[in-house]
Amino acid sequence: MKIAVIALGKIGLPLAVQFASKGHEVVGVDVNPATVELINAGTAPFPGEAHLPERLAEVVAGGRLRATTSYADAVPNADAVVVVVPLFVDDEARPEFGWMDDATSALAAHLTPDTLVAYETTLPVGTTRTRFKPMLEEGSGLVEGSDFHLVFSPERVYSGRIFADLRRYPKLVGGLSEAGAARAVAFYEAVLDFDERPDLPRPNGVWDLGSAEGAEMAKLAETTYRDVNIGLANQFAQYAATAGIDIYRVIEACNTQPFSHIHQPGIAVGGHCIPVYPRLYLWNDPAATVVRAAREANAGMPDYTIGLLEGVHGSLQGQRIVVLGAAYRGGVKETAFSGVFGAVAALQERGAEVLVHDPLYTDDELSRFGWTPFHLGESVDAAVVQTDHAEYRLLTPAELPGIRTFVDGRRVSTADAWPGVTYRVIGIA
Repeated sequence: MKIAVIALGKIGLPLAVQFASKGHEVVGVDVNPATVELINAGTAPFPGEAHLPERLAEVVAGGRLRATTSYADAVPNADAVVVVVPLFVDDEARPEFGWMDDATSALAAHLTPDTLVAYETTLPVGTTRTRFKPMLEEGSGLVEGSDFHLVFSPERVYSGRIFADLRRYPKLVGGLSEAGAARAVAFYEAVLDFDERPDLPRPNGVWDLGSAEGAEMAKLAETTYRDVNIGLANQFAQYAATAGIDIYRVIEACNTQPFSHIHQPGIAVGGHCIPVYPRLYLWNDPAATVVRAAREANAGMPDYTIGLLEGVHGSLQGQRIVVLGAAYRGGVKETAFSGVFGAVAALQERGAEVLVHDPLYTDDELSRFGWTPFHLGESVDAAVVQTDHAEYRLLTPAELPGIRTFVDGRRVSTADAWPGVTYRVIGIA
């Protein structure tokens, strides 16, 4: 097959490489000429994705993958077009469709008959049918369901382990017609491999959910579940701390039952997915009070954690305090909806001198966010762990001279590692 992949970011590029590795001719489109140049040289444009550098180099050298900035080059006569353009959101996680609309319009202008178009970007329920179908039909002059087929198939992978996740999890698809869904099932069966999963109710592979709306909701539901679960864990933790209970022992005990899957509490829920997709769900279902309450509970955790620091340390006015970790997740150089923003704001509101450290970011990069960079070995009065970087598991008071209080927002350390220092973790008094 000839396959076009629109947007060669942290999801799109591994997908393009996967498709090419199955022997198909893949052309990727990206708006960034520097990204295109790196990919055509066989060089991964971003770090941290397991097996991407070697697999990319192999398929580029074999002539099965190339990149371009031109839709006119990639889209005409493609058997399938997979769209993984980012959906941006505002501070309230309301969808801003600008980039996706632009990509859809450019795709439509070059769409040719008998093409399967699959959107993989997470969308509010109904978006594929009510927004992108009319745009594609108007821009191309073609009719969906007869001239071309449109489906939604959510990406369900985790940065850093995308190739493994593509094999492990069923690929969900939902069409606007039975014929489109059948085309999508055949397409994804031809470009993906699946691990055996005896734990699943039916064989691992491509699962047709019956409609684009069903597939859209499946992605929102599985991520919203995580947000609600974490929100519940955070509320359990806050209560446990007032009652002298170790919430981690409680959670460990509860999860010995097959009906209990309580997640871990923490300073923040960050990233492109979990803080955002519940809001996309609420876009369709504003009466979902459970979802809204959990999102509000999780959004308040950075301020709660700084309040925990204040409660044990005393006034933070004029205190030199470092937030350890700008990234939203350990080992991932990305600040999307990271708890660092709320933590810094809460410290500044209390009059602290705020510093930020992250082993993945240079001083210049941290400064561009408006933060004062911190270097291990400099003196501080207190520290708050915001990111579960592996490096922070090895910290001792020697790297933070003068420290009096250490608040472990990710439970990366233990009280034993901080002799003479007040150590606190969320969920334990």
